[in-house]
Amino acid sequence: MNTNPHVESQAQTDRQDRLSSSFSASYAGVVAFITVATEGSFARAADRLGVGRSAVSRSVQKLEGQLGARLFSRTTRSTTLTAEGELFFENCRPGVERIVQALDEMRDLRDGPPRGQLRISATHGFGRKVIAPMMKEFHLRYPGIAIELMLDERAPDLAVDRIDVAFREGRLDDSQVIAKQLVPMQMLVCASPDHVRRHGLPTSVEEIQTHACINRRLANGRLRSWDFKVDGRPVSMTPQADIVLNDDDLIRLAALNGEGLAQMPAFEVCDEIRRGTLVSCLAQYTPDDRGHYLCYLSRRQLPKRIRVFIDFITSQVRALDLDCASTMTRTAVIPENDAATNADAHRNDEAAAAA
Repeated sequence: MNTNPHVESQAQTDRQDRLSSSFSASYAGVVAFITVATEGSFARAADRLGVGRSAVSRSVQKLEGQLGARLFSRTTRSTTLTAEGELFFENCRPGVERIVQALDEMRDLRDGPPRGQLRISATHGFGRKVIAPMMKEFHLRYPGIAIELMLDERAPDLAVDRIDVAFREGRLDDSQVIAKQLVPMQMLVCASPDHVRRHGLPTSVEEIQTHACINRRLANGRLRSWDFKVDGRPVSMTPQADIVLNDDDLIRLAALNGEGLAQMPAFEVCDEIRRGTLVSCLAQYTPDDRGHYLCYLSRRQLPKRIRVFIDFITSQVRALDLDCASTMTRTAVIPENDAATNADAHRNDEAAAAA
């Protein structure tokens, strides 16, 4: 088959010209479109991009003209994606995020000290008790990094929610996510000395059902199961609860007020157990196969701001003394008429075991 080199060369030049023209005309529109879709308004998108609102509007209108499709439904009160806009957003977003990531990584390599925005997600309890108190020291070390800490019981979609690092009780079910265990997660059954004086403590997992219990309603609507390890095998149960709450701080307060038994993460109650205001039992059945995990998206080159945060938080959390169960080698029992004396004895036993 004979071909005309001149015709082939002209066709190639035409394709390159169309690609060049399309890219130069469309890229600004795509960036403007992605920003409006993410921020939810043209005004916030303009602030984010550092340009005027009219410039963002013109870029999006030009893109709509090129595509021959309306991408946004706009009213005086809201800006929402059309069906065509949603499809275009899903197709464009991964590519734009890769470009932004590449730019961020090159700036990190070029500009020295880590800086930029860091979005963190954690459960309410772990975020309040463990992560939030460490933020002041982190900011002193890395003043160029701005932190946004969001507390939510639901597992986030790191890509969609633009989360850099998430703290979860267990791994996130996502093959694109790297999950690094920070520390084991101990679940302790505890009650106040006053409750123990009046009702005693269970000496076996089965006896829990005969006691007043405080339990938690999870974000998915289910009651939290109480987990144990008996004779080397995992045992899970959901006791009949007299009080149901959806926040671990409230559960801890209810336990301190003597309203029943509660099973809680060790980081929530270690201080109270050491002070003797809560007493732990069934420590010999504490499960040892759970953990607090630090999760982040798999990347070939982590930006410096994420890398230094992971290193900082890992060392800080592992330095905390959250291992309450290891010093509780026996089930605590407090006689009816001597709760205060036995709370002191419980603390002394812990100190002796630690020594």
